[in-house]
Amino acid sequence: MSLRAETPAPPEARVHRFTRAERWVHRATAALMGVCVLTAAFLYIPQLAVLVGRRELVVRVHQYAGLALPVPVLLGLASRAFRTDLRFLNRFGPHDRVWLRAALRRDRRHEERPAGKFNAGQKIYAAWIAGATLVMLGTGLMMWFTHLTPLMWRTSATFVHDWLALTIGVVLAGHIGMALGDPEARRGLRTGTVSEDWADREHPLWRP
Repeated sequence: MSLRAETPAPPEARVHRFTRAERWVHRATAALMGVCVLTAAFLYIPQLAVLVGRRELVVRVHQYAGLALPVPVLLGLASRAFRTDLRFLNRFGPHDRVWLRAALRRDRRHEERPAGKFNAGQKIYAAWIAGATLVMLGTGLMMWFTHLTPLMWRTSATFVHDWLALTIGVVLAGHIGMALGDPEARRGLRTGTVSEDWADREHPLWRP
Protein backbone atom coordinates (compact mmCIF):
# COMPACT_ATOMS: atom_id res chain seq x y z
CA MET A 1 0.00 0.00 0.00
CA SER A 2 1.51 3.33 -1.05
CA LEU A 3 1.68 6.17 1.43
CA ARG A 4 0.49 9.52 0.20
CA ALA A 5 2.83 12.36 1.10
CA GLU A 6 1.27 14.84 3.45
CA THR A 7 0.77 18.30 2.03
CA PRO A 8 2.80 20.80 4.07
CA ALA A 9 0.75 23.39 5.91
CA PRO A 10 0.83 26.84 4.31
CA PRO A 11 3.00 29.37 6.13
CA GLU A 12 1.21 31.56 8.60
CA ALA A 13 0.31 34.95 7.12
CA ARG A 14 2.19 37.74 8.89
CA VAL A 15 1.42 41.45 9.12
CA HIS A 16 4.05 44.15 9.63
CA ARG A 17 3.36 46.05 12.85
CA PHE A 18 6.49 47.81 14.12
CA THR A 19 9.68 49.03 12.46
CA ARG A 20 13.14 48.38 13.85
CA ALA A 21 13.31 51.94 15.16
CA GLU A 22 10.02 51.55 17.02
CA ARG A 23 11.16 48.29 18.58
CA TRP A 24 14.44 49.90 19.62
CA VAL A 25 12.60 52.77 21.32
CA HIS A 26 10.43 50.34 23.26
CA ARG A 27 13.35 48.15 24.34
CA ALA A 28 15.56 51.07 25.37
CA THR A 29 12.74 52.75 27.29
CA ALA A 30 11.84 49.47 29.01
CA ALA A 31 15.48 48.88 29.99
CA LEU A 32 15.87 52.38 31.47
CA MET A 33 12.54 52.12 33.27
CA GLY A 34 13.61 48.76 34.65
CA VAL A 35 16.85 50.25 35.99
CA CYS A 36 14.89 53.10 37.62
CA VAL A 37 12.42 50.72 39.27
CA LEU A 38 15.13 48.29 40.42
CA THR A 39 17.40 50.95 41.88
CA ALA A 40 14.42 52.66 43.55
CA ALA A 41 13.51 49.35 45.18
CA PHE A 42 17.04 49.02 46.60
CA LEU A 43 16.93 52.58 47.86
CA TYR A 44 13.52 52.56 49.54
CA ILE A 45 12.71 48.99 50.60
CA PRO A 46 14.58 48.32 53.88
CA GLN A 47 14.98 44.58 53.25
CA LEU A 48 16.74 45.36 49.96
CA ALA A 49 18.58 48.47 51.11
CA VAL A 50 20.66 46.46 53.60
CA LEU A 51 22.01 44.40 50.67
CA VAL A 52 23.58 47.44 49.02
CA GLY A 53 27.09 48.32 50.11
CA ARG A 54 27.53 51.39 47.90
CA ARG A 55 24.29 53.32 48.26
CA GLU A 56 25.76 56.43 46.63
CA LEU A 57 26.48 54.44 43.47
CA VAL A 58 22.90 53.15 43.37
CA VAL A 59 21.65 56.73 43.77
CA ARG A 60 23.78 57.89 40.82
CA VAL A 61 22.64 55.02 38.60
CA HIS A 62 19.02 55.85 39.48
CA GLN A 63 19.51 59.54 38.72
CA TYR A 64 21.23 59.08 35.38
CA ALA A 65 18.80 56.36 34.24
CA GLY A 66 15.95 58.75 35.07
CA LEU A 67 17.59 61.59 33.12
CA ALA A 68 18.09 59.28 30.13
CA LEU A 69 14.52 57.95 30.16
CA PRO A 70 13.11 60.47 27.62
CA VAL A 71 16.10 60.05 25.27
CA PRO A 72 14.89 56.96 23.31
CA VAL A 73 11.55 58.65 22.58
CA LEU A 74 13.25 61.87 21.50
CA LEU A 75 15.58 59.94 19.19
CA GLY A 76 12.63 57.92 17.92
CA LEU A 77 11.03 61.11 16.61
CA ALA A 78 13.46 60.87 13.69
CA SER A 79 11.43 57.85 12.51
CA ARG A 80 8.35 58.65 10.43
CA ALA A 81 6.69 55.38 11.51
CA PHE A 82 7.24 56.25 15.17
CA ARG A 83 5.73 59.71 14.72
CA THR A 84 2.74 58.17 12.95
CA ASP A 85 2.18 55.73 15.81
CA LEU A 86 2.37 58.58 18.32
CA ARG A 87 -0.46 60.27 16.45
CA PHE A 88 -2.49 57.04 16.64
CA LEU A 89 -1.81 56.81 20.38
CA ASN A 90 -2.89 60.42 20.94
CA ARG A 91 -6.15 60.14 19.02
CA PHE A 92 -9.31 58.85 20.71
CA GLY A 93 -12.32 57.89 18.60
CA PRO A 94 -15.87 56.63 19.21
CA HIS A 95 -14.66 53.03 18.93
CA ASP A 96 -12.29 53.62 21.87
CA ARG A 97 -15.23 54.51 24.10
CA VAL A 98 -16.94 51.31 23.01
CA TRP A 99 -13.76 49.36 23.85
CA LEU A 100 -13.56 50.93 27.31
CA ARG A 101 -17.21 50.22 28.12
CA ALA A 102 -16.71 46.58 27.11
CA ALA A 103 -13.53 46.39 29.20
CA LEU A 104 -15.30 47.81 32.26
CA ARG A 105 -18.06 45.23 31.79
CA ARG A 106 -15.33 42.58 31.45
CA ASP A 107 -16.86 41.61 28.11
CA ARG A 108 -14.16 39.60 26.36
CA ARG A 109 -15.97 39.18 23.05
CA HIS A 110 -13.73 40.62 20.34
CA GLU A 111 -16.63 42.08 18.39
CA GLU A 112 -17.44 44.19 21.47
CA ARG A 113 -13.91 45.60 21.66
CA PRO A 114 -13.19 47.41 18.38
CA ALA A 115 -9.65 48.76 18.12
CA GLY A 116 -7.37 50.34 15.57
CA LYS A 117 -3.63 49.74 15.67
CA PHE A 118 -3.77 50.49 19.41
CA ASN A 119 -6.72 49.81 21.66
CA ALA A 120 -8.09 52.29 24.19
CA GLY A 121 -6.26 50.63 27.09
CA GLN A 122 -2.92 51.00 25.34
CA LYS A 123 -3.65 54.65 24.57
CA ILE A 124 -4.53 55.43 28.18
CA TYR A 125 -1.44 53.60 29.44
CA ALA A 126 0.86 55.44 27.01
CA ALA A 127 -0.57 58.85 27.97
CA TRP A 128 -0.41 58.09 31.70
CA ILE A 129 3.13 56.70 31.72
CA ALA A 130 4.39 59.62 29.59
CA GLY A 131 2.87 62.15 32.00
CA ALA A 132 4.11 60.25 35.05
CA THR A 133 7.62 60.10 33.61
CA LEU A 134 7.72 63.87 33.13
CA VAL A 135 6.49 64.43 36.70
CA MET A 136 9.09 62.01 38.03
CA LEU A 137 11.78 63.77 36.03
CA GLY A 138 10.77 67.20 37.33
CA THR A 139 10.48 66.16 40.97
CA GLY A 140 13.68 64.16 40.73
CA LEU A 141 15.59 67.18 39.48
CA MET A 142 14.27 69.24 42.41
CA MET A 143 15.46 66.56 44.82
CA TRP A 144 18.84 66.30 43.08
CA PHE A 145 19.70 70.00 42.74
CA THR A 146 18.68 71.06 46.22
CA HIS A 147 20.15 74.56 45.95
CA LEU A 148 17.78 75.56 43.15
CA THR A 149 14.45 75.32 45.00
CA PRO A 150 13.07 76.21 48.46
CA LEU A 151 12.78 73.55 51.15
CA MET A 152 8.98 73.41 50.87
CA TRP A 153 9.22 72.63 47.14
CA ARG A 154 11.77 69.89 47.78
CA THR A 155 9.63 68.35 50.52
CA SER A 156 6.58 68.33 48.25
CA ALA A 157 8.66 66.95 45.38
CA THR A 158 9.91 64.10 47.56
CA PHE A 159 6.35 63.22 48.59
CA VAL A 160 5.09 63.23 44.99
CA HIS A 161 8.15 61.38 43.69
CA ASP A 162 7.90 58.57 46.24
CA TRP A 163 4.18 57.93 45.94
CA LEU A 164 4.11 58.27 42.17
CA ALA A 165 7.01 55.80 41.98
CA LEU A 166 4.90 53.29 43.89
CA THR A 167 1.98 53.88 41.53
CA ILE A 168 4.22 53.44 38.49
CA GLY A 169 5.45 50.14 39.90
CA VAL A 170 1.87 48.87 40.22
CA VAL A 171 0.90 50.06 36.74
CA LEU A 172 4.04 48.55 35.21
CA ALA A 173 3.27 45.24 36.89
CA GLY A 174 -0.17 45.32 35.28
CA HIS A 175 1.34 46.21 31.91
CA ILE A 176 3.81 43.33 32.12
CA GLY A 177 1.04 40.98 33.22
CA MET A 178 -1.05 41.92 30.18
CA ALA A 179 1.95 41.38 27.93
CA LEU A 180 2.66 37.95 29.41
CA GLY A 181 -0.91 36.97 28.59
CA ASP A 182 -0.55 37.91 24.92
CA PRO A 183 2.43 36.13 23.31
CA GLU A 184 1.55 37.40 19.83
CA ALA A 185 1.72 41.01 20.99
CA ARG A 186 5.16 40.28 22.47
CA ARG A 187 6.23 38.69 19.19
CA GLY A 188 5.19 41.87 17.40
CA LEU A 189 7.51 43.91 19.59
CA ARG A 190 10.28 41.34 19.22
CA THR A 191 10.15 40.68 15.47
CA GLY A 192 8.03 43.53 14.11
CA THR A 193 5.31 41.25 12.69
CA VAL A 194 2.15 39.61 14.02
CA SER A 195 -0.14 36.94 12.64
CA GLU A 196 -2.91 38.07 10.34
CA ASP A 197 -5.49 36.22 12.46
CA TRP A 198 -4.35 38.05 15.62
CA ALA A 199 -4.44 41.43 13.87
CA ASP A 200 -7.97 40.86 12.57
CA ARG A 201 -9.18 39.54 15.93
CA GLU A 202 -7.57 42.03 18.34
CA HIS A 203 -7.34 45.14 16.12
CA PRO A 204 -10.10 44.80 13.52
CA LEU A 205 -10.07 48.53 12.62
CA TRP A 206 -6.31 48.66 12.11
CA ARG A 207 -6.01 47.39 8.55
CA PRO A 208 -8.24 48.53 5.65
